[in-house]
Amino acid sequence: MTNPPGASGRLAKRAVLRARLGRAQELVIEAVIRLCGVSAVVFVFAIFFFVLREALPLLFGGLDLGQFFGSMEWYPDSLSNRRYGALALILGTLAVTGLAMVFAIPLGLGAAIPISEFSRGRTKEALKIVVELLAAIPSVVWGFIGLMILNPVIIDLFDAPIGLTVLNGAILLALMSVPIMVSIGEDALKAVPDTYREAAEAMGATRWQVVRRVLLPAARNGLLAAVLLGVGRAVGETMAVLMATGHAVTIPTGPLDSVRTITATIAAELGETARGSDHYRVLFVLGTLLFAITFVVNLTADLVIRGFRRR
Repeated sequence: MTNPPGASGRLAKRAVLRARLGRAQELVIEAVIRLCGVSAVVFVFAIFFFVLREALPLLFGGLDLGQFFGSMEWYPDSLSNRRYGALALILGTLAVTGLAMVFAIPLGLGAAIPISEFSRGRTKEALKIVVELLAAIPSVVWGFIGLMILNPVIIDLFDAPIGLTVLNGAILLALMSVPIMVSIGEDALKAVPDTYREAAEAMGATRWQVVRRVLLPAARNGLLAAVLLGVGRAVGETMAVLMATGHAVTIPTGPLDSVRTITATIAAELGETARGSDHYRVLFVLGTLLFAITFVVNLTADLVIRGFRRR
């Protein structure tokens, strides 16, 4: 049966219209994606500009950077001799974050491997749900856990005078960082082609040998990204470390020392300062320092990943 006269022309016009409509939709979607990507960068720079704008008057108006980075004397409210020494705050942040990563990296990556490679069906889904529930616990609840549960446990186990210490905060930060490490680590392992696994097993490798000698080297970029996201999660945490580390301006000499972190200092003091005062602006200097720390972490990760790719 043949098409009536003019029908083929109408069909061709409809096909052309559909093609143009599809192309227009693609252009709109591409524009939206580009806008989202650009807006994310713009928002980050806008936040950094806001923080730096509040910090600049003090940075170029009398802040002694030698004292700021080299002194542990943090007395921003002193009437006779104000001192803004952030050394103890910086070292406290690094100590809590570093010890947290000692706990979190084996836990996070160690959990990602069995979930990705050894669990199946309902067992896998149950494990993923349990891990994701950790991410759903509010920060203040973690702080209560550190204050009410870990505090007496640390006192009893280590005969310490107080349990609000680096160790307490590190345990909480480790548990808070594990979900993101597990999620990103599992995705990195799943992204390794199945042909790698099949080839290794065909050569007689056991499941653990496949994981250790094939999957981990192949997924190292993604696993490194998981670790660095965990570091960023730990560095930026506020409420849990405010409640669990003792909030003492001291240089830590061990895991049982009380410390104060940069984020906890900003959260505790910003609401009590007069807008535009030196105390107010030095807290924004600390915020700028946090941005710099995260930038260095991300830059280091990028350089390491590029080095792996060249190899």
